[in-house]
Amino acid sequence: MKQRVVTGFLGAIVFLTAVIIGGTTFTLFIALVASVAMIELLKMRRIRPLSVKGLGSLALMWVLLVPPGWLDVAFLDHVSKTEIFIFMILLLLALTVVTKNSFTFDEVGFAILSSVYVGYGFHYLITSREIPEVGLQVVFLILFAIWSTDSGAYFVGRKWGRKKLSPHISPKKTVEGSVGGIVAAFVVGFIFHSFFPIFDSVLHLTGLLVVTSIFGQLGDLVESALKRHYAVKDSGNVLPGHGGILDRFDSLIFVMPILHLLQFLG
Repeated sequence: MKQRVVTGFLGAIVFLTAVIIGGTTFTLFIALVASVAMIELLKMRRIRPLSVKGLGSLALMWVLLVPPGWLDVAFLDHVSKTEIFIFMILLLLALTVVTKNSFTFDEVGFAILSSVYVGYGFHYLITSREIPEVGLQVVFLILFAIWSTDSGAYFVGRKWGRKKLSPHISPKKTVEGSVGGIVAAFVVGFIFHSFFPIFDSVLHLTGLLVVTSIFGQLGDLVESALKRHYAVKDSGNVLPGHGGILDRFDSLIFVMPILHLLQFLG
């Protein structure tokens, strides 16, 4: 427990410092974090990160991750990120033939889905930090909503939890804990917003907190299902007492694209 607390405290300081600094420093930091998360996924699937398969998968993720301006180079100025991504998928499919199917269609599918999951999740975290004037506050609000959801779900579930939320995926999570997490996100979110008003509408704030809390918990369950499928306890061991990067960022990278899709973030 002591190791978990120390790791969590130090990790939070490093991460929040990067968020506060913002800019290129934050983007490079998130690129590193995303790369580690992608490597964890590859290892779950038993794909070596430094193999052709692994490097191709990482390249797919990086294309989706980086801000569009980073790809504005002379020989790419006539194509979009999406077109580059599709072209790289075709190269990976061609690789199944070149390797005589030792790189399988299933592995190509895994690489594509994993790169979208990790790449877009962290990409929208970067773009949220870049929102003019309120980017820092927006990211802090989302982080606090997710962290308070986790804490509320844990403590309420531990004390009053009876009905299992998803016993086949995460046996310890309860419906009561889930509701407690949502309530905690609302309390913390409204307190934060009272000091740092970001949105003009209470309805906007309410919608963001509902989506963040509910889909954050769903993102946690998605990663739990992934680990159960590949029979691993943690996604990695880079964070002593906490597991891997995916174990800590699963809710965040699941929520960020949804918030942008629903236009809660401008």
